Amino acid sequence: RDLKVGGVDKWNGKDLVDMTVLIKVKGKCTTDHISAAGPWLKYRGHLDNISNNMFIGAVNSENNEMNKIKNQRTGQWGGVPDVARDYKANGIKWVAIGDENYGEGSSREHAALEPRHLGGRAIIVKSFARIHETNLKKQGLLPLTFANPADYDKIQPESKISLLGLEKIAPGKQIDCEIKTGDKTDKIKLNHTLNDLQIGWFKAGSALNRMKELAK
Repeated sequence: RDLKVGGVDKWNGKDLVDMTVLIKVKGKCTTDHISAAGPWLKYRGHLDNISNNMFIGAVNSENNEMNKIKNQRTGQWGGVPDVARDYKANGIKWVAIGDENYGEGSSREHAALEPRHLGGRAIIVKSFARIHETNLKKQGLLPLTFANPADYDKIQPESKISLLGLEKIAPGKQIDCEIKTGDKTDKIKLNHTLNDLQIGWFKAGSALNRMKELAK
């Protein structure tokens, strides 16, 4: 099995503020766009290696190109996994933004493992494919949907995203999101489908971390 699965940090109990947008995906984004198969499958047992395929098939809304995003820290353009690694090395938390039916296709666990491994905290989309949404929950990532799908357009590549009031996260309760772009701030609502058990996974850092906590 994968190295380091479950070796992820638990939530620190604080709001996730001023997170960087790693990529705003345009259009279709299947699990194959998030974690390509083919030659990558030989790395399946090594999470760090296979993470070099993360989002390489997804179309960046900023330039309509694949695997070319702007590093908001340096201003340089690079491949998605490289920029994510730079953010992680510099302690920058990030989110990915997606369109409709995000994560459709084969149930590829690595499509959830990789964003978590490379420092992702939340995936915010118009709608999720259900199996992928569950896989994200298992990895301690927050899968969130726009209460108003048009709010997708309010997020720009340089926006900073804050998720507020997380200490009161509860089943069926919307999450407040603040989008800062330059000197403009938008406040929007996000939905989630986490139940009490899955909220426990988020707080522990992953389902596996939670199982370890309960086993103590």
